[in-house]
Amino acid sequence: MLTIDKIFHASLVLKDIIRPTPLARAYGFSKDFDLYFKPENLQRTGSFKLRGSGYKISQLSEEEKAKGVIACSAGNHAQGVALAASKCGIRSLICLPENAPLSKVEATKGFGAEVCLVPGVYDDAYNKALELKEEHGYTFVHPFDDENVIAGQGTIGLEILNELDDIDAVIVPIGGGGLIAGVAFAIKSLRPSVKVYGVQAAGAPSMFKSIKDGQIGTLDSVSTIADGIAVKRPGDLTYELVSRYVDDIATVTEDEICAAILKLIEKQKMIAEGAGAVSVAAAMFNKFPIQGKKVVSVISGGNIDVTSLNRVIERGLMKSGRIATLMIELADMPGRLKDVSRIIADCGGNITEIHHERGNTQNIKDCFLRVDLETRNYDHVEQIKQALRAEGFHVVG
Repeated sequence: MLTIDKIFHASLVLKDIIRPTPLARAYGFSKDFDLYFKPENLQRTGSFKLRGSGYKISQLSEEEKAKGVIACSAGNHAQGVALAASKCGIRSLICLPENAPLSKVEATKGFGAEVCLVPGVYDDAYNKALELKEEHGYTFVHPFDDENVIAGQGTIGLEILNELDDIDAVIVPIGGGGLIAGVAFAIKSLRPSVKVYGVQAAGAPSMFKSIKDGQIGTLDSVSTIADGIAVKRPGDLTYELVSRYVDDIATVTEDEICAAILKLIEKQKMIAEGAGAVSVAAAMFNKFPIQGKKVVSVISGGNIDVTSLNRVIERGLMKSGRIATLMIELADMPGRLKDVSRIIADCGGNITEIHHERGNTQNIKDCFLRVDLETRNYDHVEQIKQALRAEGFHVVG
């Protein structure tokens, strides 16, 4: 049974395994509340997962250690198990979804684990791991639905309270629920007045939907940039703990996640993966009643694939109005492009690409001009549109 004493014990055991991640004050995210970050993206392995797997493996019997361990993961738990097992001299085999970011796959191998790539998503990797466990007798290290794993994650809650004893709320990402179950249990056991909020990606709302329905459900599919929390079904134990100790759960969209990743890079000089940024997105886009409150957002991981980061940044720029595309219908005659360029430049916009399209206009002598540009925000985009309209241009999009 999970107890606060077990979480305190985990805190002691993990001192030689984890890296300290002191709270960081957030700047430029909101004037309506006081925001801090718990930067587990700076953890060894780049994720909080080392806490749960490290404590779980430390509590195995010698017989279990001798059999070796097996785990399934979207990537972060894999690295935690690999490192924790290597430190104990234990063999580890990790089943990962075949679409896991290459950076996570290579990092898992780098920490000493064998890797088995499985077609599908996390749940498919989970089923394969159970199959191999039965076949070879490995000890299974569950990524979230295990008391010792949850206790390890709960040490984050202890650290938050030790550093900032007057907080009002903590916002935590949710995949299978191990992180928020541990954090919520620790915080509510010691400071029941502190609100604990959970966040899922809108494309993978398994815990959100299960809590709303009053029973555990399994999603038909999941699709989100937050691959670390793309879980079809929450755990039995985590569902019970979340039901009891978490105050509310919300979802965030892909655009909101991308905007949060971009904001963290620009304002905090911090890299977060999609799963790690959902708690920041929830704060940025007012998913919970935290106005006037002192709030901690847990950034659960920073293992984002570099090739994905460029696409995320571009989408984040679009979400925040930093880049825009205008479609302008105008007379196809000399000088009109020059006029468009002048107006945009006078407004402070920077044109990055122009595409000229003839046809599909009501007037055969007209054309469409698609203009990609860099802007400051949505207000700036609207200012440019108004200036174009004021000089007679038809802005259609």
